[in-house]
Amino acid sequence: MAGVPGQGRKFDVDAALDHAMFAFWRHGYEGTSVATLTSAMQINPPSLYSAFGGKEGVFFAAIDRYNSTRGDFMDRAFAEEAHAPNLIRRLLFGAASHYTDESCPGGCLIISSAVSVTDANSHIADRLRDMRNANIQLLAERIAVDVIDGLLSAECDPEELAEFIGITIQGMSQRARDGASRHQLNRVAHRVFESLDLTA
Repeated sequence: MAGVPGQGRKFDVDAALDHAMFAFWRHGYEGTSVATLTSAMQINPPSLYSAFGGKEGVFFAAIDRYNSTRGDFMDRAFAEEAHAPNLIRRLLFGAASHYTDESCPGGCLIISSAVSVTDANSHIADRLRDMRNANIQLLAERIAVDVIDGLLSAECDPEELAEFIGITIQGMSQRARDGASRHQLNRVAHRVFESLDLTA
């Protein structure tokens, strides 16, 4: 993306957001100060406020950047997998791979960045919660279609299964933050997927 004006000079927005993304990923929303952001993004405070409106604007721009780059494995899985079993498998193993990427702080930015958010910033946590819940709801809808089409057992509860997968993936994110390896999370993904027996 082209640079944008900032106090008489331009900066590369995508590069700046990559640095901001990593700062929020490491320290969380409240643990990342404007001073930390301007240092990481290599811009001055007036440039930050001019381009993004403030810390919250930077944060959600960084979230969008994350979703289109390092965190895009979920969107790609939903877009490319036609049926729930392959989608669930891809989500589980994608989480194991993505959350343990050693070039990243570990885990999921959307899960970890709102940890310990205070009441003053509860709307930040609410927006991130809504993003996570939207993925679970979308998965439930995809499972329901396969149940209706007879590809999954009629006894399968789409919302219950989607909730289970969501909880598993969020737990994998935290375990990655705590140092679990890709091999360990791959084993978790394998055990979970095999236990589901997703057949009609």
